[in-house]
Amino acid sequence: MYQTILYPTDGSEGAATVADHVRELATAFGASVHVLYVIDSQAADFGLSGAFLTDEGTGMGADPAPDDDSGMVGEGADAEAARSALADRGAEIVEAAAARLRDGESAPEVHTAVETGTPHSAILEYADANGVDLVVMGTHGRTGVERYLLGSVAEKVVRLSDVPVLTVRADEDA
Repeated sequence: MYQTILYPTDGSEGAATVADHVRELATAFGASVHVLYVIDSQAADFGLSGAFLTDEGTGMGADPAPDDDSGMVGEGADAEAARSALADRGAEIVEAAAARLRDGESAPEVHTAVETGTPHSAILEYADANGVDLVVMGTHGRTGVERYLLGSVAEKVVRLSDVPVLTVRADEDA
């Protein structure tokens, strides 16, 4: 029934628990798994420094003006370094998820990918391009104002996907 499963992950502990469900489904159906991390292009385009990936700094501090007199702050090498750091972090996340899927007997065939774009759109485009039969993803269970302000990638994928989407509540406290 399902030959190719897409497992989009944000690398959180809650999302890591989804991997157990993905592994069981892949084993039951003999399916391969694609692990996908999406670098949010809005964050990357704003030139965030990548400092938010660690506990050091806020990631929002202004850099000194560049020597090229362009008047732009945070452009050039720093922006490229931030994009590179985001890509490296994405690669670490998908490799950790892939290792979790491969752990144990009857491990599925696992492919990894890091894409850049609007998260829900990139997930849907990846699913279409790779013949995905099922998307399995976590949802943080946000409600009220937090859900309204932050939006829900899972909700958008559920509404717009051409293939079935299984959501697993992946709260950080779980």
